[in-house]
Amino acid sequence: MSLRGHLSRRLFRQKLGAKSRVLLISISLATTQGLAQGQQLSEPRQTPSAPSVAAPEKSRENETASLEHGSVDQKASSSCSLKVPDIDSPANTKVSTMSKESFIYTPLSAHCKFHLFVKQTYSPYTFASAAFEATWAQATVQWPQYGDGMAGFGKRFGATLADTESRRFIQTFALSTILHQDPRYFPSAKRTLISRAWYAAIRVVVTKNDDGRSTFNSSEFLGALFTSALQNSYYPRHYRTFDNTMSRFEGALSSDAITYLLREFTPDLKRLFRIHAPKTVQKIEEKLPIPADDKP
Repeated sequence: MSLRGHLSRRLFRQKLGAKSRVLLISISLATTQGLAQGQQLSEPRQTPSAPSVAAPEKSRENETASLEHGSVDQKASSSCSLKVPDIDSPANTKVSTMSKESFIYTPLSAHCKFHLFVKQTYSPYTFASAAFEATWAQATVQWPQYGDGMAGFGKRFGATLADTESRRFIQTFALSTILHQDPRYFPSAKRTLISRAWYAAIRVVVTKNDDGRSTFNSSEFLGALFTSALQNSYYPRHYRTFDNTMSRFEGALSSDAITYLLREFTPDLKRLFRIHAPKTVQKIEEKLPIPADDKP
């Protein structure tokens, strides 16, 4: 039993390492492309055109008013959302400087945190992710006690879906409400690749409380630990040992670190994709029924 547990943990770490290497290569390419494009786009916008010299003060006042009005509308419409506006993107330096002054931290209420949990419960991305993980588990003969065929796939799908839903309820709603912590990811204000990657990775350890101050991410650690312990109630008996529980706990933290890296660099990857992708593929990507908050 211990040998099988060792082999499963080694296989998991090898897969995690391969995914991390691919992710870092993609992030470095996307960030370089985004920075180059941002520098090219920021230069012509700073040179004023001749006809607009007549009323510079009025246009500046209107622009400031529209920015402030837009930020208020944005706060009102997306105050109950896991997605925070990416105002610190390196490709949007000018907009970032103007938006940071009008950005005010607003905490999530308990009702809002529960609404986020319910919204993610029936999200198409949640079911698609559980189906992918169940397919991968069946292809790699994970949890062989569940059997093969559609019956085995159904059990694996139920287990992976229960993992996701219980984690979101315990961490996103229950613990973040009790401990007064913010479950959202706030993009980094850094500019270099290593600084942004480091910032994203340590969000597993550091988060914001409801006062907007940085604090230890106890809801992350306790949520991963409680969920890993809860999995012992429906996983096969062979996987209910202490070693397997701690292995799942470590895997949950590693998976969340990769998720935070994706959330940090997804805007760069999207810009790179839209530059080089064919128009047909871009139209298909826009029509996908996946909410923006659920996209990695």
